[in-house]
Amino acid sequence: MTMSNADRRTARQIEAAPRRKGGASGEDPLARRRTRVRRALTAAVLLAGLGGVAGGAGFLAFTAQIPAREPAAVKPADAIVVLTGGSSRIIDAVGLLADGRGRRLLITGVNPTTSPDEMRRALPDGEHLMGCCIDLGHKALNTRGNALEAAEWARSRSFRSLVVVTSAWHMPRAMMELGRALPEVELVAYPVVTNRMQAEEWWKDIATVRLLVKEYAKYIMAAAKIRPARAVAGAPAPDPAAPAAEMPAPAPAPVPRGAAPGPVQARIAP
Repeated sequence: MTMSNADRRTARQIEAAPRRKGGASGEDPLARRRTRVRRALTAAVLLAGLGGVAGGAGFLAFTAQIPAREPAAVKPADAIVVLTGGSSRIIDAVGLLADGRGRRLLITGVNPTTSPDEMRRALPDGEHLMGCCIDLGHKALNTRGNALEAAEWARSRSFRSLVVVTSAWHMPRAMMELGRALPEVELVAYPVVTNRMQAEEWWKDIATVRLLVKEYAKYIMAAAKIRPARAVAGAPAPDPAAPAAEMPAPAPAPVPRGAAPGPVQARIAP
C-alpha cells in the first residue's frame, strides 16, 4: 500500500516535532513542583498580608479605646480598686476616695516588701486613710492577679460596684479581666492619662508605640485566655466563679493523760 503525498508530509511533521517530557500526559514533573511552590508562596504572602491588615486594624481599634483625657466626673460606687504600676494611679485613687467616690479603697499588686507604715508616709492624709479606708493587696503578680485579688476583696465585703483606676492604655485589659472575675459587679472606669498619651501625635514617639504594641499583644492574649505566667503569689487563687468550699476544722491535738487542757488558740486564716 503506497502513501499519498499528504500522508508523507504528515508523517514528516510528526517525526520533526520535539518529544515532550513526562510520558503520555506531556507534563514535566519538575514544572509541576515549581507550580506548587509558586502557589504555596503566593498563598503564604496573601495570608501574611491579610494577617497584617487584620492586626493593624485591630491595633487601631484598640488605640481608639484609649482616652486622651481623664473623665471630668466619675459615678460614685461602693468602693474603689487601683491597680499598681504608676504613682499617679494611686494618687488619683486616693483623691477619689477623699472625694467620696467610694467608701473603701483596695490597692492591689503592692510589693510584698512595702509595709502599711511606708504607705502611711507616702500617701496624702495617709495616717487617717490607712486607718479607716485603705486595704493593701500583696498577692497579685499581674493584671489577672489584680482581678482575682479584687474579686476576693469585693465579695468579702459585699460590694456591688467598683471604680477601677489604672492607666488609660491599661484600662481595656483591666476591665476585661475584672469583668470576668466579677460578672455580677458594676465596674466604673477611671483611666489615668499620662503626658505620653496626651500628645496629639503619640504615634511619632517610638517608646509610646512600643508600649502600646506590647499592651495590645497582652490584650489579645488575655482575650484568648492565654496566660503563661502565674497570676498570684503563694497558693493558687480560687476561681472567682466557683462557690467557696468549706474547709474542715483541724482535729484537736491529743491531751496527755493526767495533764490539764491548755487554752484554745484561734487559728487566723491568711
